[in-house]
Amino acid sequence: MEKKVKKSGLNTTNIIAAVIVIGLVIALAVILLVPNSSGTPDTPKTCTITDMSGNTVEIPLDINRIAITCCGGATHEVMVMGGSDTIVAQPAKCIMPQLKVMEPGFANVADAGSFDDVNVEEILSLKPDVVIASVTAEKGNEKIRESEIPVVTVMTGRGNMSQIKKELAMVGRLLGNDDRAGSLISYWDEKIAEIQERTSTIPADQRKTVYYMLGKTTHTNGKAWWGQEFITTAGGINVAEGLGINRDTSIEQIVKWNPDVIILSSNEGTFIPIREVKDNPQLGSIAAVKNNEIYECPIGSFWWDRPSPEAPLGMLWLAKILYPDKFADIDLKSETKHFYRTYYGYTLSDKEYVNFLNPQPGPK
Repeated sequence: MEKKVKKSGLNTTNIIAAVIVIGLVIALAVILLVPNSSGTPDTPKTCTITDMSGNTVEIPLDINRIAITCCGGATHEVMVMGGSDTIVAQPAKCIMPQLKVMEPGFANVADAGSFDDVNVEEILSLKPDVVIASVTAEKGNEKIRESEIPVVTVMTGRGNMSQIKKELAMVGRLLGNDDRAGSLISYWDEKIAEIQERTSTIPADQRKTVYYMLGKTTHTNGKAWWGQEFITTAGGINVAEGLGINRDTSIEQIVKWNPDVIILSSNEGTFIPIREVKDNPQLGSIAAVKNNEIYECPIGSFWWDRPSPEAPLGMLWLAKILYPDKFADIDLKSETKHFYRTYYGYTLSDKEYVNFLNPQPGPK
């Protein structure tokens, strides 16, 4: 009987030791497998992104505060990627009236300057995770970089279709919303392909020639600017293409070009009234003037003739202007409402749509 008791005690000791060993092994395994949440270097806090200037920029993985120091649709790109609430600064001059209706909070967002005229002290006080700035404002951007704030550049009117789609993908990556960026780029591809298919059979000598008038009679866009993409994607010919990166010409040259259509835009100033163009004796011989083919470019939450998420709507509008027979079945109002509902999460009214197409009140 005594031997049995001793034997039983020995087994109990072994079992306890084994349990302790197994427990230590399990605890070690748990420590190794549980993600590091202590904020040590083992947990990535940043990533790199290539901006539209070709710069490799280190940015936080979790972006909660964005300062914008440019126009060019940057705010709209952040919006469609789900980042409206992250915007802590943007130039007041870049906030279109419709934008304030869609996002009332934008009316109270700080203005820390724009392009090269930036207020670095104001930006620092806002503690942004990143600044979105223009490729054309290197002087201002460098001031911000000197304060060790990441600067990510966007095109702001310069560039072509390929570059702008790359920009949309970049902003999607910036905000961790690659899926939304992919959806928007697919929408662009679909609408542009539809326009190109319908205009592909128009011979070169029958395509409409277009002069793009920007706030001043002789101010326009050469080939290096977005106006070229706006016109050619809609199936037209930009008469000022040969200007390249330049954006100014002369009355004499406009008369020589003799465009079929004149498009008026306020995106670099104010609208020139249609009546003023019609009554200008220097332009009287131009086909567009003689045939009353002068149109104001629509303004939605941004100018439809500039690169922003809704740019394909402007291209559809212009295609309908240039070739009404080929695009008669396109319901632009329905298309616009669908876009706003899908990408801005906003229900557009009929009145708002009509206002888009009549951006300048008064007699035409």
